[in-house]
Amino acid sequence: MSNKPNGAPPIIIVKKVVAGGHHGGAWKVAYADFVTAMMALFIVLWLMNASPEVQKAVSLYFTDPKGFRNLDGTGQIGAENDDALLLSKEDMPDLKEKLTQKLKSLPQLGALQEQVEMTVTGDGLRIELIDKEGNSFFDSGSRELTASARTLVTALSTEIGRLENPIVIEGHTDARPYSNRGYYSNWDLSTDRANYARRFMEQSGLRAEQIGQVRGFADRQLRNPSSPNDYSNRRVSIIVGFVDAPPPDPAEAEEGARQPAVGHQDELSAEPPGNKAH
Repeated sequence: MSNKPNGAPPIIIVKKVVAGGHHGGAWKVAYADFVTAMMALFIVLWLMNASPEVQKAVSLYFTDPKGFRNLDGTGQIGAENDDALLLSKEDMPDLKEKLTQKLKSLPQLGALQEQVEMTVTGDGLRIELIDKEGNSFFDSGSRELTASARTLVTALSTEIGRLENPIVIEGHTDARPYSNRGYYSNWDLSTDRANYARRFMEQSGLRAEQIGQVRGFADRQLRNPSSPNDYSNRRVSIIVGFVDAPPPDPAEAEEGARQPAVGHQDELSAEPPGNKAH
């Protein structure tokens, strides 16, 4: 029965309600996508300014996450773990940069750090400690490292001692004769300096099993052949070999290297005979 006059039919009003109204979740999805995109952008910006070792570690993770977890730091320069690192040829530029930055962080080295030259070669990373007039790595006519040189070599030993890679140490002199004593020559001096560097590095962090060869070349491989007596010919070379490097040429080693005839004591304080400055 209608209550409307004249029997008019009732009016029914139907309201359509949209699910959730202004409280719906569609905007949350869009906002989440926006935040994710921003996070990805910031990660990319961070990686662009990160160190090479961090970039490599991130790359290894996304390339092989499972394998990365099993690496325990192997192959990652500067990883904080007790395992020695085994570096390949591709890792040598990163090692060079790491060692360079390490030396730059030691202001007490002064100009001596500028006398360190690092070059990636077919054998590995060659680190040359090059004498300069008025600023040498060894005391005049001696096989002992100077105080500043000890600080520098200690820094290198600490970093290189974290590696599994084989190490070769070479000694070189200029062409000046060491002395007028025939039983001790530049052959002995170059070998003794290389051997002294080896013993000191072992005391400063290098592991004994890393040493593959210790060579003395006298003046047979001059850095500056046009000036045989130049100070830059006096140097010690530390070669960090990479895992797939070819073995040293036996003929080259036989021609250039010679075991010391004297001065082979293990005490670092022992001095060879002679009085000529080299």
